[in-house]
Amino acid sequence: MYTGWQSPVNPAPAWYNRFMAPLRISAISFLNTAPLMWDFEHGESAVQLGEFFDIGYTVPSRCAEELKTGLADIGIIPAATYTTIPGLVIIPDIAIASKNAVRSILLISKVPLERIRNVATDDSSRTSAALVEIFLRKFVGVNPAFRRQKAVLGEMLKWHDAALLIGDPALLARTEGYYVYDLAEQWRRWTGRPFVFAFWAVRKSSLAGLNPDIDLARIFQQSKLHGLEHLEEIVSQWSTRLNLPAPLVREYLTQNIDFSLDRENLEGLQLFYRYATEYKVLPQAPELHFLEEIQTATQPAASARSAPVQNS
Repeated sequence: MYTGWQSPVNPAPAWYNRFMAPLRISAISFLNTAPLMWDFEHGESAVQLGEFFDIGYTVPSRCAEELKTGLADIGIIPAATYTTIPGLVIIPDIAIASKNAVRSILLISKVPLERIRNVATDDSSRTSAALVEIFLRKFVGVNPAFRRQKAVLGEMLKWHDAALLIGDPALLARTEGYYVYDLAEQWRRWTGRPFVFAFWAVRKSSLAGLNPDIDLARIFQQSKLHGLEHLEEIVSQWSTRLNLPAPLVREYLTQNIDFSLDRENLEGLQLFYRYATEYKVLPQAPELHFLEEIQTATQPAASARSAPVQNS
C-alpha cells in the first residue's frame, strides 16, 4: 500500500539552484518505463525532484547517445550501449528485463527461421538488434544481413524476410499470417536465463559535483516502487493512450516485464555480453560498476549524510 512519498533528499540550500545545474535525465516514453518515472511525473515528488533534475524524453538509442556526448548525466540506456560508453555506473536494483516472454521484442518473419536471409531492425534499438543477431547466428545457425529501418512493419517486410520491432510498436503490431518469435522467450529457452534490455546509468563525471544530500540510487528505486504501487493508474492511462485492452496492459507490466536487476538478471546480462563479444556483435563489456560502490569510494561520509528518511 502506498503510504506517502518520503523525500530522499534534504531541502535544497538557498545557494543550490544558483550555482549547481540540475542533473539532466534522458528517459524513454514507453509503456515499460512508465512505472520507473512515477515520482518524476506525479504530485509532490515531481515538484521537489524538479529542483534537482531536468528530464527529456527520447528513444532508447538516443538516450545512450546523449549520455555518451554529455548532453545527459543520467539515462535509461539499452544494455548493449554499456559496452561503448566509458565512465558509466549502473543504478542498482532497477532494469527493464524479462524472465520469459516479453511480448514487446518481436522478430516477425515471412519465412521460417532457417530461411531468413535478411532482417530489417528497428532503428531505435541497439540491444534488441544485437540480441536478434546472436539468436539467429548462434542458436538458429543462419547468418543474415541486417539493415536498420524505421519501425513500420509493412515497409520493413517489403524488401526483407523478417523485421525486428521493439517497445510499443511491437505491442501494437498486426502479426496475423507471419511467423512471430518473442526474443526474450527464445533467449530463455536457449540459455535458461532472463534477458535485461535496459537499465539506468550515470556518468561518473556527473557525480563529482553532486549535492551529498541527494541519495541518487534511492530516488530512482523509490520512484520504481511507487510506480508499481500505482499500477492501476498507469494501466488506465496507457491502455487509453495505446488503444489496448486494460487486462493486456496489466499483464504486460506484471507478467512480462521484470523491473529488477537481481542476481539472475545480472547473470543473463553478463551472458549476453559474453555471446556478443564471441560473435563480434559488440565490443567486450567493461566490468559492471554500480552507483553505490562509486559513491562509497568517492564520498566516504555520504552514507551518513544521505541516510534514508525513516517513517516516524
